[in-house]
Amino acid sequence: MSKKRWQVFPGKNRFFCGGRIIMAKQINVFFVTLVLLIGVCVLFFVFDSEFLSARIHWMIPVIAGILLAFTLLFLFRTSFSDPGILPRATGDEALFNDRGADNNVDLTQSSANFRNPPRTKDVQVNGETVKLKYCFTCKIFRPPRASHCSMCDNCIERFDHHCPWVGNCVGKRNYRYFYLMIVTITVLCIYILAFSIAHIVLLSRDGENTLISAMSETPASVIEALIAFFAVWSVLGLAGFHSYLAGTNQTTNEEIKGSWAQRHGEVVRNPYTTNNCCGNFTKILCGPSYHSLLRLREDKNKEKRDMEEVKKKIEKLMFEQQNNNNNHEQSPKYREIWNSGYIGSLDELPAS
Repeated sequence: MSKKRWQVFPGKNRFFCGGRIIMAKQINVFFVTLVLLIGVCVLFFVFDSEFLSARIHWMIPVIAGILLAFTLLFLFRTSFSDPGILPRATGDEALFNDRGADNNVDLTQSSANFRNPPRTKDVQVNGETVKLKYCFTCKIFRPPRASHCSMCDNCIERFDHHCPWVGNCVGKRNYRYFYLMIVTITVLCIYILAFSIAHIVLLSRDGENTLISAMSETPASVIEALIAFFAVWSVLGLAGFHSYLAGTNQTTNEEIKGSWAQRHGEVVRNPYTTNNCCGNFTKILCGPSYHSLLRLREDKNKEKRDMEEVKKKIEKLMFEQQNNNNNHEQSPKYREIWNSGYIGSLDELPAS
C-alpha cells in the first residue's frame, strides 16, 4: 500500500489524525500552556464561581467560560494547522535551481563545467526592490517575507516566528488566530485576576474576617491570582507588540532584523503596508483564508502518476499532429501549393 505525503514528509514535524493535524517536533511546552490555562480556569469555576454568582452576578462564570472557549479555539487553530509551509523542490526542480537557474547553463554538462547561479534575485513589490533568497535545504527561491525555520526545518510563507508555547510556527496561514489567541488570553488573565481578588476582598469583609483569614479560607483564589498576575504582564506585552506589528503590517522576523528600518540615512518603505492602521488590521485579520500547499493526505506517488498521464497526452497530441502533417504532405493539393512556392503554417492550408 502506497504511503501518504505526510508519512514521508521531510520536515521536522509531528502529524496526527491521518495528517489532518501538523505540529512541531517539540510540543512539551504546548502541554504546559494547556495545563496552566485549563488548570487555572478549573480552579476558578470550582472555588470562585458559586460565591461570585451569589454575591455579584451570575454572568461572571458564563463570561469566563466564553473567554476560555475562544482562547482554546484560537490556540488549537494556531497549533494544529499548517502555518504556511512551502513544498520543497522536486529532483528536477532542485537540479534546475542548483545548475540551471541561469538560462545559459546546459543541464547536461558535467559539474566541472558550470558556475553556480546567483543565490539571490531582485523582484519589485509595490515599487520597492525585494530580494528573494535561495534556500539550500528546500532548494527553492523563497518568496518575499518567507524564511526557513530551523526548529521545523521548513520554509514558512510570511514567517513570523516559531512559538514553543503553541507548539508550531506562526506564519501566513495561522497568524490571525495566534493574534486573536493572545488577545483573548490577555483578557482572560485580567478577568481571572480581578475576580479572584474580588473573592478574597469580599470574604475579608464578612464578619470578623481579615485579609489573611480570607486568603487562608480560599487558597485556590490566591493561587489563581498569583498565576494570573505573573502571566498577565508577559501576555499583555506580547499582545501590545503584535498589535503594533499588525497595525504596521510587519512580522516579528522583519522587526527583529530591521527589514524596513532606516539604513545609512536612506528611508526604506515597507511595500506591504496600506499606510493605514485600520487597513492593515483589516488585511491581516479579515483577509482571505489560504489553502495549504502541502496536500498531505494525497498519495505520495499521485503527482508522479499525474505527470505520466500528462506526458502520455502530450505524446498522443504530437503523434496526431505528425499524422496530420504527413497527410498534408501526401495530398495532391498540398504538393501543388508547395510547388507554387507557398511558405507558411500547415494550419493555414485549405483542406485537400
